[in-house]
Amino acid sequence: MNRLDRQCEQLMSKANCLLGILASAQSRSVASDYKRVLLRSESLKTLQTAEKQAKGTDSNVIYHLCVENAEQRKLDTALSYVKKLLKLEAGSCTRGWILLARILSAQKKYIDAEMVVDAALEQTGKWDQAQLLRTKAKLQIAQGHTKNAIQTYAHLLAALQVQKKTFGIRNKLLNRRDQDRTLEMETWHDLINIYTSLSQWPDAEVCLSKTEVLSHHPASSCHSRGTQRRLLHQAKGLNKEAQKSFWEALDKEPTHVPSLISMAKILIQQPGDQFLHVARSLVRQAICLDRTNHLAWYTLGLLHTLEPVGTSAAEAVECFEAAALLKETAPVEPFR
Repeated sequence: MNRLDRQCEQLMSKANCLLGILASAQSRSVASDYKRVLLRSESLKTLQTAEKQAKGTDSNVIYHLCVENAEQRKLDTALSYVKKLLKLEAGSCTRGWILLARILSAQKKYIDAEMVVDAALEQTGKWDQAQLLRTKAKLQIAQGHTKNAIQTYAHLLAALQVQKKTFGIRNKLLNRRDQDRTLEMETWHDLINIYTSLSQWPDAEVCLSKTEVLSHHPASSCHSRGTQRRLLHQAKGLNKEAQKSFWEALDKEPTHVPSLISMAKILIQQPGDQFLHVARSLVRQAICLDRTNHLAWYTLGLLHTLEPVGTSAAEAVECFEAAALLKETAPVEPFR
């Protein structure tokens, strides 16, 4: 009977964990702020129930509790859960290390976060280090160590190339090829952003050509290409090629938040209220998709400042305050 009771508890725990995950997913798609808060609260309560039923021994439940708390910016609570996760998994899974580094980065403890990643790199197999290396590069960028980040990205790309040649058959069997290709695409995108920020246009062009060859994620590729073209021709005014790239990205993936925000920023520069109306619509859509995106809130604040004086001034202040708060607790990579 005791064994049967334990099995029932485990099943109930898994069921509640699934319900918590579903409530969290639903909260990210509803338009009503009131309903969103209710669903987030329900998600946490259900996941906590699942944890109790599993006696705190189910690493999957702990992981989702950690992510949910982190996304709700309950960083101290998330930190305690991720420590439990690492203990349960004995540091054998990279997801725990990466999540810990992201939480520390949200607390602006970049040095500690990088030390965590370095420790994880020492404890994990070399074929599981790719995502850790990308996280490390992001942390180095956040600290202003751009050259170190470029070296880390180079190390990551080299590792992916070796892995591609060495484990070609294994990658096919484990669907690893798609994962590695996605990571390679994202790495080139990160390098594009670095080189454009440094005004190193030839290097950025080389990276851009790499993404065009891979072309695994059309929206992301169009977004990066449009961003770079816009920067290259910024002195000439609005970049029509960038507009085209962003619209192409949105046509292929209407929910691509970076493209929505970038297109809105371009439209803000155009004379005429009709462009502002479209920009406002794009930004609001971006916020509905990702309410923790500080760039979206900041852009919405800019739009409010361009409206006639009145309630828009107060709304602009609220948007800027939200953007500042979210930026203050933003991780170097999304928690989820």
